[in-house]
Amino acid sequence: MKIIKRSGVESVFDRAKIENAVKKANITVEEDERLSDGEVKDIALDIEERCGRMDRAMDVETIQDWVEADIMKHGKYTVAKHYITYRYERSIVRQANTTDKQILSLLNFENEEVKQENSNKNPTVNSVQRDYMAGEVSKDITKRFLLPDDIVEAHEKGLIHFHDADYFAQHMHNCCLVNLEDMLQNGTVISEVMIEKPHSFSTACNIATQAIAQIASSQYGGQSITLSHLAPFVQISRDKYRKEVRKEFTELGITVDDETVNKAAEMRVKAEIVQGVQMIQYQVITLMTTNGQAPFVTIFMYLDEVPEGQTRDDLAAIIEEMLKQRIQGVKNEKGVFITPAFPKLIYALDEDNVREGSKYWYLTKLAAKCTAKRMVPDYISAKVMRELKGGDVYTCMGCRSFLTPDRFTDKGVPNIAKAKNYQKGKHKYYGRFNQGVVTLNLVDIACSSGKDMEKFWKVFDERLEICRRALMIRHERLKGTASDVAPILWQNGALARLEKGEKIDKLLYDGYSTISLGYAGLCECVRYMTGHSHTDPEATPFALEVMRYLNDACAKWKAETNIDFSIYGTPLESTTYKFARCLQTRFGVIEGVTDKNYITNSYHVHVTEEIDAFDKLSFESQFQALSPGGAISYVEVPDMQQNIEGVLAVMQYIYDNIMYAELNTKSDYCQVCGYDGEIVIVKEDGKLLWECPNCGNRDQSKMNVARRTCGYIGTQFWNQGRTQEIMDRVMHL
Repeated sequence: MKIIKRSGVESVFDRAKIENAVKKANITVEEDERLSDGEVKDIALDIEERCGRMDRAMDVETIQDWVEADIMKHGKYTVAKHYITYRYERSIVRQANTTDKQILSLLNFENEEVKQENSNKNPTVNSVQRDYMAGEVSKDITKRFLLPDDIVEAHEKGLIHFHDADYFAQHMHNCCLVNLEDMLQNGTVISEVMIEKPHSFSTACNIATQAIAQIASSQYGGQSITLSHLAPFVQISRDKYRKEVRKEFTELGITVDDETVNKAAEMRVKAEIVQGVQMIQYQVITLMTTNGQAPFVTIFMYLDEVPEGQTRDDLAAIIEEMLKQRIQGVKNEKGVFITPAFPKLIYALDEDNVREGSKYWYLTKLAAKCTAKRMVPDYISAKVMRELKGGDVYTCMGCRSFLTPDRFTDKGVPNIAKAKNYQKGKHKYYGRFNQGVVTLNLVDIACSSGKDMEKFWKVFDERLEICRRALMIRHERLKGTASDVAPILWQNGALARLEKGEKIDKLLYDGYSTISLGYAGLCECVRYMTGHSHTDPEATPFALEVMRYLNDACAKWKAETNIDFSIYGTPLESTTYKFARCLQTRFGVIEGVTDKNYITNSYHVHVTEEIDAFDKLSFESQFQALSPGGAISYVEVPDMQQNIEGVLAVMQYIYDNIMYAELNTKSDYCQVCGYDGEIVIVKEDGKLLWECPNCGNRDQSKMNVARRTCGYIGTQFWNQGRTQEIMDRVMHL
C-alpha cells in the first residue's frame, strides 16, 4: 500500500509512523489525559484499514486529518490539540519555501503526481522538467501573492479549480483560433525575421508550422488552424509549375499543347500537396515548444470555408492527403507505425459530404477509415452548429473550447485587432481567443447541501460568486498587457496587429474574446440530489435546471461587465482525480457519488452506465446546447476497422443530432513482443498498471498506448484516477 508525500513522492505506507506521531503528541499532556498504548495502536490500525479501502495511494494531509478525527473520537481533545499545533508549526516551516521539495523530487524523477499530470508530457525530458520547475514557482507565487486566501483555499479543497496556475504569474491567455490567413497572405514576423507571402503551397505549410511552434510558446492552451487558409497557395504552386513545365519543354525543343502542360503541372502539384501535408504532420509532432511538449494544435477541415470551384477542390485534395497520412500514422522508435497525439483533426459534416451521392462523400468515407484506425478526426455538424451559433460554422480552439458567436461585428465594433484581412460586416472568428478558465465542482455543492434543495441553491450561489471573482482576477491579470509580451500573437497577425507598446485591453471586451466558467460532475451531482442518474427522466429536468442556472449566471456577469462569460464543459485530466480525492476527504465514500477515484467530465453520461451510442448522443445533445463555451460528446466503440459502415452511420447521426462528437477506439503497441492489440489495465497492491496481455510487459517506456481522455488523445499515460476511468468504460456500440 502506497502514500503520496507533500512533495509528490510516492512512498510505502508505514503504520509505525502514525503511531510515533500520535505518541509524540501524547507525551506532551498530563498522564490522565493521554491515550493508552492500545488506543494509539487502534488509531494506527484504523487509518491503515481506511487507506486500504480507498483503493488508491492516499496523500499525507488526508491521513493526518483522519488521525486528528480519531484522536477526538477517543475523547482526548488535549492530545488532538497538541497534534494539530504540531502540524501547524510544521506547515509554517514548509510555507517559508513551498517549492524546493517539489522541484527536487521532480529532478530526481520521484514526483508521481507530476509524472502523471499531463498525458502528453514526458517528465523525464529536460525541457519538460524546466517547464514544470517554472510552473512550480508560478503556482507558489500565484497562491501566496496573486490570489486571495479564500480562492486559494477553495481551490485546494476542490470546491473550484483555478486552471493553469503554473502559467498565471505571466500575462498569458488560454487558447485561440489562429488568423493564419492574415499571416500568410499579408506577411508576418517570426523571431524578428520578416516572412513575406509564400510563393508555393509547401512554403506556406512550412511557415504555418513555424508559426504554430511560436504561438504554442506564447500561450498555455490549444490553438486551431484551418486548412482553408492554406488552400489558395495550391493555385500559386499550380501557376508556377505550368510556367516551369512549358519552359522545360521549350528548352528541350518539344512542342506541347496546354492540356499536356497542365497534366504535367498537376502531377507536380499533387506531389507538393503530399510533401506539404507531411511537413505539417511531422513538424508538429517533432517540434518542441518552450512548454516542453509538441504544440497542442487542432486542424480544421471544412470544405465550405472556401468558394465552390477550384479552391474548394484544392482544399478537398489537401484534406484527402491529410486523412491518408494520418491513417498511415507515424513511426515509433522501433520503426512501427503508431497513432500520434497531434495534430488533432476535426472534420465538418455538411450537405455536400454527409450522404452517399454527395460530391465529397469519398472524403467522408476516408475520414471514417481514419477514425476507425487512428481515433481522429472528430466531427462537427455544420447543420446543428448553425442552429446553436447564430448561423456560423467554425472550429473549437482546443479540444472543446468554443468562442461565442460574433456579436461585435453586428454592434458596429471596428477592426480593433487591426487585422489586414478584415472584411467589414463579415463575422470574425480567426484571431480570437479565450482568457482562461475556472471550474466549479458540482458534486461538492450537492454533498455540501446534505440533499436539502434550498441549501443546494444557496451553496451554488456562494460557489458561483467565488468563481466570478476568480475569473475577474484572470481578466484583470491580462488587462494592461502590452503587445510586446508575445509579438507573434499581438503584433504580427496570429491574433492581432497592434503597435509596439499598445495594450491588448480592447480585445478583452465586446465578445471579441471569451472567459470560461467550467463545470464538472453533473452526473454525480444529480445522483446525490435525486437518487437517480441524470439519464433517468425523473432526474433529467433537475440536471437541465443546473445547466440553465450556470448559463443565467454567465448572462448576468456579461451584462454587468461586457465580457463574454461562457459555460465550458471542462476536460478534466489530472483534476478529475484531485476532485475525487477532495470529495472523499470531505464527505467519505458515498455509493454512486464519491466511490470512484474520478468524477465525470462536464455533462457526460457516467462511463460505467450501459447506454446505446445513438441514445447517448441524443441525450447529451440537449446539454451540449447549454454548454456554449465548450462541449464534446463521445461514444466508446470496439475495433471498427472492419465495420466502416457502422462508423459512417454514427457520423450521419452526429450530423443530424449533435454539434460536436467523436468515436473512441484504441490504438496500442508493445515494443517488447510486437503485440498491437489492446494493452490492458491490471491492479496490483492497490495500484493500476498497464500490461501487455501477450508478454506481460509493464514497462511504460516500452509500449505505445493511445487513449482519448479529455477530447484529445493522450500518449504519455495518466494518473490513477483517470486510469481507473479508462478501465471502467463500457462500450456504446
